[in-house]
Amino acid sequence: MPTLVKQKQQQIALLLAFLHVTIIASSNFLVQIPISIFGFHSTWGAFTFPFIFLATDLTVRLFGAALARQIIFYAMLPALLISYAISIVFRDGAWMGIGGLFKFDLFVARIALASFSAYVIGQIMDIFVFNRLRQRPQWWLAPAAAAVVGNLVDTNAFFGIAFYKTTDPYLSEHLVEVASVDYAFKIVISALFFLPLYKVILDRVTARLKGAPLPHQA
Repeated sequence: MPTLVKQKQQQIALLLAFLHVTIIASSNFLVQIPISIFGFHSTWGAFTFPFIFLATDLTVRLFGAALARQIIFYAMLPALLISYAISIVFRDGAWMGIGGLFKFDLFVARIALASFSAYVIGQIMDIFVFNRLRQRPQWWLAPAAAAVVGNLVDTNAFFGIAFYKTTDPYLSEHLVEVASVDYAFKIVISALFFLPLYKVILDRVTARLKGAPLPHQA
C-alpha cells in the first residue's frame, strides 16, 4: 500500500508540474502584451499567473508541503527553458519565427532567468506561508496570506531581474507602475476569483477523496 500511495503521489506531482509549466508558458507570452485598465498600466500575464498559487495552495492543503516542493523541482528546469523559448519566438505578442532559437539572446535570457527565479522564490514563500497557516480554522487565511506574500516576492523578483535599467522605452518609463499595478491586480484577482475557486475545488476534492489515505508530509 505505501508503494501504491507513493506512485500515486508522484503521478500527481508530475501532473501538477505540467500544469505549472503550462501556466508559466502562457504567462510569459501574455506578459509581453500590455493593457491599460482605468488608466493603470499592466500586462495580461497578471490574470494567468495566479493560477499557479491556486494549484500550489491546494497541493499543500491536500497533500502537504513536501509534494508541493517536489512539484517545483520537477517544473523549474522546463519552466526556464520554455520561458527562454517563448520570449525568443514571440516578441510583444507577435510571432518572430524559430530562427532566434539558434543564437543566444542575452536580453531574453535575462527575462527567462527572471521568470525562473521569481517562480522558484515565489512558490517557496507561498508554500512556507501557507504551510504555517493551513491548520488555522479560517479556511481563507492560509491562501490569502500566501497570495499576498508569494505574489509580492514573485512580482518584485521578476520585474527587478528582468527589466531593471531596461532599454525598452515603455518599461523604462512605467516599470514601477507596471510592477505595482501587476501586483495589485494579482491580489484583487486572487481575492475575487481564486479564493472562492480555491474553496469550491477544495470542498469537491476533499469530498471525493474522503476516506482515502492522503500522504500529509511536512
